[in-house]
Amino acid sequence: MYNKLSEEILEGFKKIIGEKNVIYDREKIIDYSHDEITLKEFYNLPEVVLKPNNNLEISEILKICYREKIPVTARGGGTGLSGGCIPIYGGVIIDFENMKKVIEVDKENFTITVEAGLTLKEFYEIVNKHNMFFPPHPGDESATIGGLIATNAGGARAVKYGVMRNFVKEIEVVLPDGSIETFGGKYKKCSSGYSLLNLFIGSEGTLGIITKATISLIPPSEKIYTLIIPFKDLGQGIKVSPLIIQKKIIPLAIEFLEKNIINLVENYLNKKWPCEIGNAYLMIMVDGTEEETLKTSEKIAEICSENGALDVFIIEDEKRQKEVLDMRSMIYEALKSNTLEILDITVPVSKIYNFVYEVKKIEEKYKTYIPIYGHAGDGNVHTHIMKGEFKENKWVEIENWKEKYKLVKDEIHIIGKNLNGILSGEHGIGLLKKEYLSLFFSEKHINLMKEIKKIFDPNNILNPGKIF
Repeated sequence: MYNKLSEEILEGFKKIIGEKNVIYDREKIIDYSHDEITLKEFYNLPEVVLKPNNNLEISEILKICYREKIPVTARGGGTGLSGGCIPIYGGVIIDFENMKKVIEVDKENFTITVEAGLTLKEFYEIVNKHNMFFPPHPGDESATIGGLIATNAGGARAVKYGVMRNFVKEIEVVLPDGSIETFGGKYKKCSSGYSLLNLFIGSEGTLGIITKATISLIPPSEKIYTLIIPFKDLGQGIKVSPLIIQKKIIPLAIEFLEKNIINLVENYLNKKWPCEIGNAYLMIMVDGTEEETLKTSEKIAEICSENGALDVFIIEDEKRQKEVLDMRSMIYEALKSNTLEILDITVPVSKIYNFVYEVKKIEEKYKTYIPIYGHAGDGNVHTHIMKGEFKENKWVEIENWKEKYKLVKDEIHIIGKNLNGILSGEHGIGLLKKEYLSLFFSEKHINLMKEIKKIFDPNNILNPGKIF
């Protein structure tokens, strides 16, 4: 279906981007064979890694690949959890390491325009420097802006302000044939035909390659508090979450976590969680003026105390708040060595308890270990399928984990479907989840998506084998 790279094609790439930016030594490209997934049977090497310097160079690269039918996979920070940037047909990887420019800081419209290779960490630093605020916190700060847009990333701080889609105003995209198009703009309203901007957000690099983006920001809040609220069991905490929103309180974040997971993170990072009592926690972030934040925190404390909370810990210090958010963000890393796959099925907020309860039944049924945590404010639940369990300060292999893996995975997806959920809330479909797409979508629905793919990419060269 695809052609291999010839010496002539490689020479063409060198003329476009310079010899030093064309990498094909096996030792230097081995890290490009995978993202953060742990299942090595899906790993695959590209034939070459290209590091272009601008959109025009990417355009020339794609013209060659389109003509020669060479598969192309765009790669940001490689932090994905669904195999989305694995080059399963080899071909070309486009690495955005050399495209990190800050093009414009527009304080009048509260936007920043950057190239797609800028990391989230670098983006936060620029935003803070200009006294603005970017609410989404997808987790790993080595992720790039282009990758975050391509997966419509969300993270913990999505309850009040939304996910990437809510902040992307404009993108520049190189299409498979090498043409360069811009979608969206700084305007607030648009009722002018189909939203092609939104079509690209979450498309996982299958329709075009995002090279530049304009991101909207908001003024920073005067104050942010983080509340850690312990409960006797996880069910109590999950059931409280909708009650908070029903009282017209919209926090920045509402996370649910179990103590055994927190203990793993403490052990992994050598840091301490703010409290030790209880078996489960809500981590709630609120923002506003100092008076509003304190008043909201007191209301949340009252609601939680009336519904089983053992205590309420309010963290005001910014440094300590960052440490707590970092601990939450590092859960995957603490579990990674024994994780087979992390699912991110999303269900209606009112169904989170039902989902967690049914997963716990599966855990007992198969005598396995399924750590579960996530975003109580938006229904996005992270469910780990494990090959080991941490006991007495060491990882112990789960009996018959290979046989249990597929059975557990199938049953969890069925639960998500039965609770009117969706396959992925923020990680994307990528390579690992595509077999379950037909469980959640009709054949007609999937065929419409395939037809869109054909229109944009008739030669199917962009990130082939993903989503479908």
